[in-house]
Formats: sequence, structure tokens, C-alpha cells
Amino acid sequence: MKNFRWLLGLFLLLTLAFFLNSNAIANNDAYQVLDHAQLKTMVDDDERNFLLVDARNPEEFKEAHIPGSINIPQKKMENFLGLLPTDKTTQIIYYCNGVKCGKSKKAATKAIELGYTNVWVYSEGMPVWEEMGYSFYKGNDYEKRIETTKVIPSELQKIMEAEADSITVVDVRDAEEFAEGHIPGAINLPLKNFAVNSGGLDKKKKIVVYCNSGGRSYGAYKKLMKLGYKNIYQAIFADWKAQGLSVSM
Repeated sequence: MKNFRWLLGLFLLLTLAFFLNSNAIANNDAYQVLDHAQLKTMVDDDERNFLLVDARNPEEFKEAHIPGSINIPQKKMENFLGLLPTDKTTQIIYYCNGVKCGKSKKAATKAIELGYTNVWVYSEGMPVWEEMGYSFYKGNDYEKRIETTKVIPSELQKIMEAEADSITVVDVRDAEEFAEGHIPGAINLPLKNFAVNSGGLDKKKKIVVYCNSGGRSYGAYKKLMKLGYKNIYQAIFADWKAQGLSVSM
């Protein structure tokens, strides 16, 4: 009986160890991650020996992309496998539209399944690359104006009171302006680093961006669109104050 219990215990331990090891392997991302500064150094190197792949759709690539990158849309990756290097030790770097964009990660995972052994992801993506002021290709429609969905102060106040858990109001002005007065409950993400710090914004919520007169909030709105946010709105702080609504300091 004692030997049986010992063997049973050993069997259970080995089974548990196998399960934990298998689970760790399954959940361990085999690709590596680099940031914008690292990629910038690599892109500027005349003797580049890597392949940079934009995993977004062709329309996004046509509008703007990092110099030297090629477009292999993640959703149609199987149609473009001929563009991948024959040498499977070649470094491949994928990017898309920021930390919450899954296209680059999915493409990298697929490349690893295909046998590529040196796969990387630039997870900050195109929006941060633009925000850093690095050079990039601009298509003819890049500067085209868009129509934002605007929300008037009285409507915004009602939504914030009735649906507080479903909305995030973002002040995109500088920290000093925010400290001098802002919409109660708003958070501060200045436009100059908006994409870099946007990872904490919940895509499931309504996102309302505002500034004093609309210029900076328009820029933030466009960045949110590129980052893949769908439920976004623009408000004007001057209008909020003009209606005599409360302001937090």
C-alpha cells in the first residue's frame, strides 16, 4: 500500500509538471518586442538586414507607413507568403496600430508557426512612430480633413451623470492647463504624447476628447481612429464654460 501511494504521488507530480510546462509553452509569446527608439535606429541603418512588415490593411498602408516597410495584411497573410524571406533565420519585425492592435502579434505568431525563428513586434505601432516626429511615407489622403462626432456640453453632462461607467472624458491640453480647470471626472492625456499614453483607454467605452477650442482634440480624435477606437466623440471646453457648467481645479 505504501509503495502504491508513493507511485501514485509521483505520477500526480509528473502529470502536474507536464501540464504546467505545456501551459507555459502555450502561453509564452515566442516573438520579441522592441520600442520606437530601437526601431528608429534600425531603420536609419544603411545596412539593414531585417524585413519590416506592416500588418495593417492596404488602405492604411497607402495612407501612411514606416519607410522601407512592406505590406502583408494580417487577415490575408496566406496570400502574401511569397514576400517572406526564404531564409527563416532572417529577422522579421511586424507592426500595426498600437499596443491594442492585435494584427502585428497575430502575424508574428503565424510567422513563427511557419518556422521563422527571429520574429519581433514593434507594439507601439504607427501612431507612436508619427507622434515621435520620425519620418514616414504620407499618401495623398493623409492630410484630408475628417468629420468628427461632436457632443454638446449639456448632452455630455447628462451622459456622464447617467452612464459614468461607460464613458471616459479626456482633456488633451497640457498638464498646466488641466490644473487650472477641467471638466469634472476628466483625465489628462496631452496631445503631444497621446498615442504613447493611450494604452489605458478602454475600447469598450465611449471616449470623449476635448481641448479649449477644438484643434488639439481634433488631433487626438484622429489618433484614436488610427488606434482602432470606434466610439469616439469631440467636445469643446470653451463651450462647457460658456454654459456655466462646473469646472474642477
